Amino acid sequence: MAYNFLSLVNDVNDEFNEIQLTEANFDNVDGYYAHTKRAVNAALRRINQTFFEWPFNHVTGEEVLTAGQTRYPYPTDAKSLNFDSFRVKFQDRLYRVQQGDYEEYLDKFVDADENGLDYADIPRMVYKTPDLNFLLYPPPRVDTSLVYEYYSLPTDLVNATDVPFVPEQFRHIVVSGAVSYVYKFRGDVEGHISQLNEFKQQIKEMRTLYQNRYEEVRSTYIPRNSTPSLRGF
Repeated sequence: MAYNFLSLVNDVNDEFNEIQLTEANFDNVDGYYAHTKRAVNAALRRINQTFFEWPFNHVTGEEVLTAGQTRYPYPTDAKSLNFDSFRVKFQDRLYRVQQGDYEEYLDKFVDADENGLDYADIPRMVYKTPDLNFLLYPPPRVDTSLVYEYYSLPTDLVNATDVPFVPEQFRHIVVSGAVSYVYKFRGDVEGHISQLNEFKQQIKEMRTLYQNRYEEVRSTYIPRNSTPSLRGF
């Protein structure tokens, strides 16, 4: 069975013994069926908002950098940026960029906003600004690009064949949440509360599955006699 918007809506229809939709009539429904479509999106939004950094929302982005320009906007779909992941591409190499304190930038380097080319070099620092932008210092001396990682905000499903951001193994959880919202639409308060509590518990279990990744835990112990790394090589 396909895993898309249409199939999720029909899974909910099965729970209420309602007629299955098809791609032909999916766009033109109203009443109960229109609400069921909204309920599926509501369930997906609830899952996304419950945990800040789901691994299936992880994205690697690339920003075009302009010589002398310091400030750049967040991606329009960004929920949170990993500022430890910033790397500048320059002459077929990647250079790590470290995060700095924005107040420090304002104290020491703010003139670069107006006179970027006077300070231009390979960017070494990135700063998180209060207005959903980030800035680089020094500004790039040539047009190049920046690679970084972030967690995205998924958009609502619209078309019958749109695929949810939540993996198919959690299909039943999406349906569970959508069913709770359909109960509310039908005025069944008791059914809504009972199903919503089950949905919340399923999300907790889903979250635990991704949080308890013990195989990724690593030691931060540094032996006293270890050889120092060649920083800046």
